[in-house]
Amino acid sequence: MITLGETARKASRVIAAADTQTKDAALIAIAGELIAKQSDILAANQIDVQEAIQNGLTDALIDRLTLSSETIANMADGLIQISKLPDPIGEISNLQPRPSGIKVGKMRVPIGVVGIIYESRPNVTADAAGLCLKSGNAVILRGGSESINSNQAIGKCLSAGLKASGLPQGIVQVIETTDRNVVGQLITMKEYIDVIIPRGGKGLIERITQEAQVPVIKHLDGVCHVYVDKDADLEKALEIADNAKTQRYGTCNTMETLLVHESVAEKFLPRIGDILFEKGVEIRGDKISQRLMPNAIAATDADWYEEYLGPILAVRVVDNLEQAIEHIRTYGSQHTDSIVTENESNAMRFIREVDSSSVMINTSTRFADGFEYGLGAEIGISTNKLHARGPVGLEGLTNLKWVVFGNGEIRT
Repeated sequence: MITLGETARKASRVIAAADTQTKDAALIAIAGELIAKQSDILAANQIDVQEAIQNGLTDALIDRLTLSSETIANMADGLIQISKLPDPIGEISNLQPRPSGIKVGKMRVPIGVVGIIYESRPNVTADAAGLCLKSGNAVILRGGSESINSNQAIGKCLSAGLKASGLPQGIVQVIETTDRNVVGQLITMKEYIDVIIPRGGKGLIERITQEAQVPVIKHLDGVCHVYVDKDADLEKALEIADNAKTQRYGTCNTMETLLVHESVAEKFLPRIGDILFEKGVEIRGDKISQRLMPNAIAATDADWYEEYLGPILAVRVVDNLEQAIEHIRTYGSQHTDSIVTENESNAMRFIREVDSSSVMINTSTRFADGFEYGLGAEIGISTNKLHARGPVGLEGLTNLKWVVFGNGEIRT
């Protein structure tokens, strides 16, 4: 692990100084390697999948683990797309003259060395490597033991693409062991790692958050809310609530709690209840919700905290906007929350007072995504208060430093 850290630190200085053309050429070369070595990757993935089945992994985990010709093509295409994104490194902003004669601004720079710990999805190996490379960072990747063969096969493509572009292979390193102690070492290597990004289940992220001695970019839960205000367009609200819950169940930006103003509850809840019931969604509601939605069962206090990641929805009727905001403050996870309203004052108050990484007006929480935000791709979603917040793309993998331009000025 120390050797990996030393190699990454040395390589980080090379990639930080690399020009855009070199980085883009590397991304394109890696994409070409993925396509050329497709059969090797699929063969390695088949070994992982068979072992996962034998070890009794869930169908959902096996689905995330399984690669196909299409997913490999998508991985390659993703790298090509990253190569076409503007390079944030070296960009100088807010350059202002000062009375002394100097000019002061900020330059965007790489973070340095990024450690990424993830589970199941082998495509993360290529996606994360591409984003780190473009943003001028070196990266150490530690995938789950269930995807070790797939990750190693993809890692060979990453190394070959870097070598073909004249860049050190230490810019992207895929850890080759499944030893669980490696994670404990990686998250405490302060002298080599500048930030850790975990992607996986709540248990993994909780462990890393508690034990890391390196800054962590993470989110634990996606307890996302949609609040239907008294001044909502109910037709609009039906579509938004339906989409936020049922477009995909197992994502962190899926609605888990629906809040409805008491003045529109009688009109809205029976209709959304019928839509969701037809799609097999279990409703857990407060007393008013149960009365208006005959298929609802009683919610417990624990339901308001729950990230179901499945076809279950908590529903509560609130007295007013203030109560909706207070509910989100108490039970939310600062991930993504949305208000449906035609009242501009209420909308603006909601986005000012709800302290989440993404706050929305009249749209589905499912849009909380790097691609949908125009970032091209994302390395994860952060609910941190400092540095990156929300979907983390290229800019989130950079930092700012002050730069000062002078012409012989001295301070008196």
